Amino acid sequence: MTKTLLTLHTSGSATADARQTDGVASNPPPVGCDGEGPAAEELTHLLFDRQDRARVHDIWRTLVGGEAFAYRPGLSPDERAALSYDRLRLVNDAVEDPEVLAADPRMLAGLHEWTGFVDGALGTLAGIHYNLFLGSLLDHDGGRHDLSEYVSMNRTGTFLCTELDHGNDAAALETTATLDPATGGFVLDTPHPGAQKFMPNTSLAGGPKSALVAARLLVEGKDMGVFLFLVPLSDEVGHLPGVTVRALPPKLGSPVDHCLTSFDRVWLPREALLEAEHGQLSPEGTVTSSVGSRRKRFLRSIGRVTTGKLCMSAAAIGVSRAALAIAVRHAHRRHVSGPKAGQLLPLAAHRSHHGRLLHALATGYAMTFLHRHVVTRWTEHTPEDRAEAERLVAIAKGWITWEARDITVECRERCGAQGLFRVNGLSELQQDLEGAITAEGDNLVVWLKAGGEMLFGHDAVERGHLGPLSPDQELADLAFLRGLLAEAESIWQARARTALREGPAGDPVGRWNEASTAALEVVSAHARLQAADAFLATAAQATRPTTRFLLHSLCRLFLLKQVGEHTGDLLAEGLMTADHVRGLPRTIETVIADLAPHMTTLVDAFALPPGYLATIPLAGGTPLPQYTDKRSPSATV
Repeated sequence: MTKTLLTLHTSGSATADARQTDGVASNPPPVGCDGEGPAAEELTHLLFDRQDRARVHDIWRTLVGGEAFAYRPGLSPDERAALSYDRLRLVNDAVEDPEVLAADPRMLAGLHEWTGFVDGALGTLAGIHYNLFLGSLLDHDGGRHDLSEYVSMNRTGTFLCTELDHGNDAAALETTATLDPATGGFVLDTPHPGAQKFMPNTSLAGGPKSALVAARLLVEGKDMGVFLFLVPLSDEVGHLPGVTVRALPPKLGSPVDHCLTSFDRVWLPREALLEAEHGQLSPEGTVTSSVGSRRKRFLRSIGRVTTGKLCMSAAAIGVSRAALAIAVRHAHRRHVSGPKAGQLLPLAAHRSHHGRLLHALATGYAMTFLHRHVVTRWTEHTPEDRAEAERLVAIAKGWITWEARDITVECRERCGAQGLFRVNGLSELQQDLEGAITAEGDNLVVWLKAGGEMLFGHDAVERGHLGPLSPDQELADLAFLRGLLAEAESIWQARARTALREGPAGDPVGRWNEASTAALEVVSAHARLQAADAFLATAAQATRPTTRFLLHSLCRLFLLKQVGEHTGDLLAEGLMTADHVRGLPRTIETVIADLAPHMTTLVDAFALPPGYLATIPLAGGTPLPQYTDKRSPSATV
């Protein structure tokens, strides 16, 4: 296939417009000058946490490549949901200590990164059990609870926070836990239908379950704020007295036993209340706290949502890489008629096909490198920079999951009708991503919060930072492109600040309405800039010429696309010239032409398990006809 593509352009196609001045030549090295295989190996090393790869990734890669995670045709939604719980126990069997897993954001993210594309429901269940449930217990517990039932998975953990009437404003939830003076325990109650806990996995599927329930603590009628309470929901026989669970109708994506859950005067012992430094209940019924408001106490009590955002982002990255690997392999395997009689060409020979996939590949690599950077920021944050680290996690989650949806849609379309069949691994990926986009905070809402904070609490680059233009600032110069994207962030920040100041006085909602569109553009530009910086930092660690060329070319393609969205503003500010704008399309085409022969190398670096690929017809695995219904036609009517 490479030879076919090479006939479309020469290896010296990079023109003067595509040269850069950052010390890295854009002319591609001769194909195979240091080996496509070794280049793929180094890309894999850089993509997957380098020396930490075995601990963070290999355990999950090996697991999902096994027979237990292969596609199962003909299962009903209930059977698929039950299978996801069975696989959750296989995950638990694969780790030496589930408590260590729950305490390690990098390992949790790795788990989601490798399970999301084989079983989206499994990722949901694992995130709830290990992160939200077990992780919150560990953060609050102080050794007060026996966790053996949960680490052995004799009981599955779930997390009940949002309510039918309270989603993104979960701080206003209405479930109550009233202190019982006679016993020192609590009475858990759902005061009205709108306070039912909305869509936790609380059915009897998967065996006995316990939950952490977010409820408003009432002491002598006084609202003390929202705390978490450990609540057993069911046993081997059924749901416990006072616990009512009703299955919700089917939703998009992989089946999960989502339900409405309510409580009718369920008594809880004193130790059911989860306490930590941010909120403790004294024997006299007063609350002491190291943080200020009740809202801050609530946010700290559900602090595991931040790690959950990292996990949602990781799942989206894994899904994107799987979709790209399938689509690129199909592009080289599938042949169509060429311009000459009897000629057959792979789909990958056509710019209209490989160009779209290369743009998606550039974004997929950028997403991965950004996520690695963000995980490090979160795991190494200090109390002083916690808020900034949380904001970066939220921004990255929004950008990564939105981009992942676009990538999976593109890959599915590039695979034609065959991409619609579940066995080909693509059809449900987009639907599963819809859940990730909404989970742990709707993307738009978390971006609006970040945008508000960045209007005055964030220093973008100073306008005019690049200084006067000079003839040697070439459009393919990575430093120049990165600087232009930084300037775009600054332009939108200034625009948002002006809009806020000039908004209607005395009308906070009206003022924010004036500024919010520009504030969202600030967040978007910032996410892409952070991705570009992570991309460039990773590329600088490459040691092989082919690896460096591929990473710099992919980063260039990524940046050219991002800058292309801001050419009007950059031109108006004198940061780009008319020649830059006119040359942008040709520069993009040149980079795509240079990358086209290397598409297979770029997806080989994703190191998808051979056992997984062997089951995907589009990727060259088991042929699709082997999955057809063997019954007679009349039996299928």
